[in-house]
Amino acid sequence: MKALDVHERYGYSYYDSLIIASALEQKCRYLLSEDMNDGQVIEGYLTIKNIFSGKD
Repeated sequence: MKALDVHERYGYSYYDSLIIASALEQKCRYLLSEDMNDGQVIEGYLTIKNIFSGKD
């Protein structure tokens, strides 16, 4: 259910939303990804970081 909510609210694919929902359930602060929106904060807690972006 959480993945469907993420999919609807943030527009990620269902499979990316499953990854995000899993990270939220585990209370992760950061999610490393090369194809999600770098710097986006999900639900005010989880920050997506692109390790190839060259930013800190």
